[in-house]
Amino acid sequence: MSGSEFVPLSLTPLLIGILTAVACALPGNFLVLRRQALIGDAISHVVLPGIVVAFLLTGIIAAWPMMLGAAGAAVVAVVLIEAIRRLGRIEPGAAMGVVFTSMFAGGVLLLEQSDTSSVHLDVEHALYGNLESLIWLDATGWSSLFDPVALAGLPVELIRILIALAGVGGFIWLFWRPLKLSTFDEGFARTVGIRADLLGFALVIVAAVAAVAAFDAVGSIIVIAMFICPPAAARMMTNTLEGQIGWSVAFAVLSASLGYVLAGYGPLWLGAADAVSAAGMIATVSGMILALAARFGPCRARTGAPLNS
Repeated sequence: MSGSEFVPLSLTPLLIGILTAVACALPGNFLVLRRQALIGDAISHVVLPGIVVAFLLTGIIAAWPMMLGAAGAAVVAVVLIEAIRRLGRIEPGAAMGVVFTSMFAGGVLLLEQSDTSSVHLDVEHALYGNLESLIWLDATGWSSLFDPVALAGLPVELIRILIALAGVGGFIWLFWRPLKLSTFDEGFARTVGIRADLLGFALVIVAAVAAVAAFDAVGSIIVIAMFICPPAAARMMTNTLEGQIGWSVAFAVLSASLGYVLAGYGPLWLGAADAVSAAGMIATVSGMILALAARFGPCRARTGAPLNS
């Protein structure tokens, strides 16, 4: 594929896929280590009704309304979970399952009943993403990377995920020490004055921001693989937190790059006529990397042991 074809048709979807995978993998490391990996699942269910309500109120798909809608949905979910847990006297896991699945189903129903014909927001898009359509129409080749006029036409989703990745990375860098302490020894973290509960809530909010930014690329379901697979595979490669972060980023980049290429060309190599979902293939490759790490990773037998902080 020449530059005149690759740059406008594949460069931005590939970059968006890579940045999305990295933005989800970074907070995913701490969720996995805190044994809260399924928080990513919960977030993916909660953001959908928040995004749909934000669209219905504003009529546009924009970063700030979407993030505010997702944050509002997260608050509603927390209140409902606590109310069900207290009134029904059931364990928190059951309350979470009821609330998250109900909210997600409500979001799907709202999508089906609302007029979203003018924007890329429908049930299929919400579930599987729309990565292949995020092309750079104003690009003509590699020279467009240095053309201000062409750069002005970059997909807004690329700018959105760049900002989200910068925010996620900035949060982890700024709160690195408190995050390490509260992740490995919450009791000690509290004795030195760290508000572990607030920090944990902030981590969930950061993960929600990454999920919202990833919405256009991989939807609200496949994003679960982005949160869990690269960090879980990285955990089997090293016993240091810094090393795990590095491995998870590498696995995220690899899964996004290889998954995007295989989605477009894999079926053709096998004699099929059509490509497959890029987001689905990225998640599949992430799962394959996790399986290989579980089989051959040097630390696979010690995944229950604490990391060297």
